[in-house]
Amino acid sequence: MKTRLTVDEYATGILAGDRVVLGKAISLIESSLLSDQQQASELIEKIIDKTGQSIRIGITGVPGVGKSTFIETLGKNITDSGKKIAVLTIDPSSQLTQGSILGDKTRMDDLSKSPLAFIRPTAAGTILGGVSNKTREAILLCEAAGYEVIIVETVGVGQSEVAVKSMVDFFLLLMLAGAGDELQGIKKGIMEMADAVVITKADGDNVKHATEAQAEYQHALHLISSSASGWKPKVLSCSSITKKGIAEIWEMIMKYKEHVTSSGFFAENRAHQNIAWFQEYFHYLLKSDLLRFDSFQKEKTDLEKKVTDKKMSIQRAGNQLLAFYHNTIKNF
Repeated sequence: MKTRLTVDEYATGILAGDRVVLGKAISLIESSLLSDQQQASELIEKIIDKTGQSIRIGITGVPGVGKSTFIETLGKNITDSGKKIAVLTIDPSSQLTQGSILGDKTRMDDLSKSPLAFIRPTAAGTILGGVSNKTREAILLCEAAGYEVIIVETVGVGQSEVAVKSMVDFFLLLMLAGAGDELQGIKKGIMEMADAVVITKADGDNVKHATEAQAEYQHALHLISSSASGWKPKVLSCSSITKKGIAEIWEMIMKYKEHVTSSGFFAENRAHQNIAWFQEYFHYLLKSDLLRFDSFQKEKTDLEKKVTDKKMSIQRAGNQLLAFYHNTIKNF
């Protein structure tokens, strides 16, 4: 039985909005097999001109903030309006086995049943930034499949989990209320990147705490320099249970898109992101190229020992390794 699709079959299925083929295509780009990587590269090339028509939203937040529940409620609000939404959820991985629970699809059971929704859980692996190492490619595939809203749910919130900002249009930070001093432990860098902060679980006895937290965060955002987009970050509160505030959050995101589109920032930001991705990918290829030379690995190990033993400065060792690489390439 034939199980492996051709590049043309992948492209045809994706452009037709076939969710099964889309899922297989994402598995293809995530594969580490050389043959799969080559096929994935050809596939991206084939569909690249059909991408870029979505609003890309990055969502992060502290553990327990209810990201999956919030995304499902927001997602259902979006599909109810007739729009197609793709959710790329990044689950934590074991650093020992690289295994992942991949439970987000289960936690978004209602949304996953919608014909207008596509949910794809992916293990984060060892990649920093709170995203999978193939998240950008997955975004492109979903856009080519006609999804108008792409949500990337990151592992959590922290100094190393901010790469999502470089691949989305709107960055949303979810926070809890009633957990003590609201601003304690929140990195300024995360706040500076947020286009909006949403206080979740604003229902029942927690409404008062949520209102207080909303005022606190709004004050904190006033102290942060305005972003290049010219957008003033908003602070809202919501309840995924009662759905209060959900429609307002989507309306805010649409106002943001209108604001940055009219100013030209939307297109400019996408262009900068593509350049950054190109440079990042080239650095990855360059690093991979280094690893194929056994002599380079030996030289690197020798220099590392000299640096560790303080027999050579790091600067000299670095320049010597670079010169060795140049000579290796020249004689290859």
